[in-house]
Amino acid sequence: MNARALTSDVLLGIIPIALAVAVWQGISSFGYAPVTLLPPPGMVFTRLAQQLLTSTFQHEIASTMFRLFAGFSIAVILGVGIGLAAAASPVVNAVVRPIVRVLAPLPKVALYPALLLLLGFGHESKITLVAADALFPILLSTYYGASMVEQKLIWSAMAAGTPRRQILFKVVLPAAVPSILTGCRIGLVISCIVVFLAEMISSTDGLGHMLVKAARTFQAVDMFVPLITISLLGLILNGLLQGLRSYLLRGFPEV
Repeated sequence: MNARALTSDVLLGIIPIALAVAVWQGISSFGYAPVTLLPPPGMVFTRLAQQLLTSTFQHEIASTMFRLFAGFSIAVILGVGIGLAAAASPVVNAVVRPIVRVLAPLPKVALYPALLLLLGFGHESKITLVAADALFPILLSTYYGASMVEQKLIWSAMAAGTPRRQILFKVVLPAAVPSILTGCRIGLVISCIVVFLAEMISSTDGLGHMLVKAARTFQAVDMFVPLITISLLGLILNGLLQGLRSYLLRGFPEV
């Protein structure tokens, strides 16, 4: 991706955000919503800047990010591993396919009460929920990418003397990387949503807990601060993953 295309993508991404903030400002300025319920964006961003300098707020962000990255990492390891195994082995595929069909459409948050009973109210239950939700898009993308590898690439590798047990990692996995990274981007967005939701339901720290705490005390500005923060974190993480994707796929024709 050249500099001009990158600049164009950044501008196209900023414009909708700027329009949303402008609409928010307009609703607040013209009194369509009381300030006590919808504070103006300037007030929220000023409060956010103040909070970022405090150790308490930094601790809340760190707690959320730890749960997010831990759950997402587990989902990547399991999703890529199971997806490759299902694509390579008909036996594994026969076992995994019905499980995916049953569990993939299930809203994983419905399992959260059971996770709380099994794992408690600490990091473990939240990390498990994040991993469970992010797992399936990564697994399905990996399986699709590995299954769509052209057979002639495998034949060429075998003709060149590549051992059969190494073909999965030297041929199939590199060819499936674009699809895997697409699944990881979807899983990352899901992870941001799920960790925030889990902290809202049951937590004593984290950005989701901050929102619930502010809502209970009718602090509208403090309620919007964690919402903006998790949105900015998701935007930054998505941008970093996109940059990693462009770097890893710089030899692929579609990048």
